[in-house]
Amino acid sequence: MKCAFCGDKISIEGKVMRRDTCPHCGRDLRCCIQCKFYDPHAYNECREVLAERIVENERANACEYYAPKGSSVEIGSRTDEAKRALEALFKK
Repeated sequence: MKCAFCGDKISIEGKVMRRDTCPHCGRDLRCCIQCKFYDPHAYNECREVLAERIVENERANACEYYAPKGSSVEIGSRTDEAKRALEALFKK
């Protein structure tokens, strides 16, 4: 992972927890700015359509869709999963 604030590389093992901070600059790691779904041009500044709006993007939060930038989680995977569930629900 690369810190969005200072640009230094960070080695992370396991999940990023809410209180985790960058060892170089001390900024929060589990925040919108550090997430791969963050997009300032998207609705609610997030490409994950099911995520709730978070106003303070640079502070730690407990978003359940958080995925560190550079991780192997696919961006469309949760969206596709939600679409399939809706299609199955309304299928005749």
